[in-house]
Order: sequence, then structure tokens, then C-alpha cells
Amino acid sequence: MSIRFDNRVAIITGAGGGLGRGYALELARRGAKVVVNDLGGSRDGTGHSDAALKVVEEIETLGGEAMANGGNVTDYGQMVEMVAKAKERFGTVHVLINNAGVLRDKSFAKMEPEDFKFVVDVHLNGSANCTKAVWDTMRDQNYGRILMTASSTGLFGNFGQANYGAAKLGLAGLTKTLYLEGAKYNVRVNTIAPVAGTRMTEDIFPEAAFALFNPESVAPAALYLVSEDSPTNAIVGAGAGVFHATYVTMTKGVRLTGDDLTPEGIAAHWEQITDRSGEIVPQSGGEQAQVIFGHLQG
Repeated sequence: MSIRFDNRVAIITGAGGGLGRGYALELARRGAKVVVNDLGGSRDGTGHSDAALKVVEEIETLGGEAMANGGNVTDYGQMVEMVAKAKERFGTVHVLINNAGVLRDKSFAKMEPEDFKFVVDVHLNGSANCTKAVWDTMRDQNYGRILMTASSTGLFGNFGQANYGAAKLGLAGLTKTLYLEGAKYNVRVNTIAPVAGTRMTEDIFPEAAFALFNPESVAPAALYLVSEDSPTNAIVGAGAGVFHATYVTMTKGVRLTGDDLTPEGIAAHWEQITDRSGEIVPQSGGEQAQVIFGHLQG
């Protein structure tokens, strides 16, 4: 059965190029009405462009329906206005893909606090702003699909990207709470960790790899994760047509008492504490306490 988005309205932030443009075009091909949000500018967040309008023109050439929006994701009022205009034009919003992002890479020793704050503001707070702006609409209509964009930097670390990594892991954490809060309203929330050749990575990837890691090879995962039958609370990595899942896990652990309830006891039992055999994948924060109570009762 083909996955379609007929009669669905989708907002994609940062959709003037790269991954966002790829998502927007593919959603339009599959029947969605698309809001193309893009502030424009360079990858460090400076400057402006009419990139969103160009993507709208591409969608209309395909026979689809789209509208451009130049709102800044860091401004909650502008995101509320974007959603209002989308509802005025198309009636509602069913899908939100939080894709807008910037890079200001430096080692932490050389990174200015404003560069840390700015990157976190765009990625993490910007995604929260957009999500908050659509949240009541999705709850009221008992349908919503939201996708956060994390990164291998946030999930696993990368030298010189402390600001980016902090924001990206924060987005995975945001997903893990919102999927719980949205569950009874049929609002499903997932996370994608893409590896793609875009303006963000054009001087990082070798030329051959840049072509291989094209946005079109990531789009299938993004579209599945915002489809009607999508999972929820998934973290999916995608790049060059390769897809994998990432999990936040917890070991079974060990209870220490008496003389072992000391830093020395932690050191002595470190291998047992970190033994990954039988580890679990908690579906909510409360499961940590449940495991602890299990040791106490055992």
C-alpha cells in the first residue's frame, strides 16, 4: 500500500534547500499541501534569501499546492502567525517537520557563549516554538505527526560541536516527553538523525560522498515517520539509503549496601554496573525508578 498525504497539510521549517526542500517536494508529490518555511541566509544563520519562494514554485510546477513563509523559528510569535496563515489558506495542519538549523562550529575552548546560545536557540528552542504553535490544533483534531531533527553529534558526540550536540540531544529528549503527552490525542512524535550532503556539510564531505549522501536518500525515512501509520518515539538514522534505529538503553544495574555503598564500591562493581547483557529500553522516565524498586524488592 502506497503512503500518501492527500488532504494533509505539512509545515517544514528550513525548507528552502537541502533536506527540507527534499521533504517538501516529496510530500507534495504524494498529495500534501505544503508550507515552506525558510528564513534564508547562510548556514551560520546570517543573511536572507527568497529560497522558500523558489521551492513553492517547484511544487506548483509539479501540480501541487504550497505557500512560502519567512518566519524565524526563534520567534514564537512568528511561528504562531505561520500556523494561523497555514490554517487560513489550507484549513489546518497535520504534519510538522522541524528541520531548520545552523552551524557555528568551534572547539568549546574557543566558542563564544553567544554562539552556543544561538545554535541551541535555533535548533532546540526553535523546534519547541514550532511544535507549541501547532500543538493545540493537532490535539483538537485528534491527529498530528511531528518530526524532530537530531544528529549523530547529539546522540554520540563530535569534536567542535558542543553547541550543536547539546541542542540535538535535547531534541531527542523533547520527543520522548511529547510522544507521551500526545499519545491519547493521536499525536505521534519521532526523531530523525540524517546524514546528508547539504549547504551545512558541503565543505565537510568529500565531493564523491557529498553526491552519494543526497537529501533524496533521507526523505523516505522522514516521510514514513510523519505518515498516518508511523511509529512514535522512534529515533531513526538515515543517509545514502541506509537506515538504522538508535535507542536510549539502561543496564540492569546492581544494588550496593553496607561497605559497598561508597565510591570504592562503585569502582569495585563498575564492570557489573555497566554490563549491557539484558539491558532494557525504557519507554518513560518512570522505568528507571521501577528498576530500582525491583532491586529493593529482590
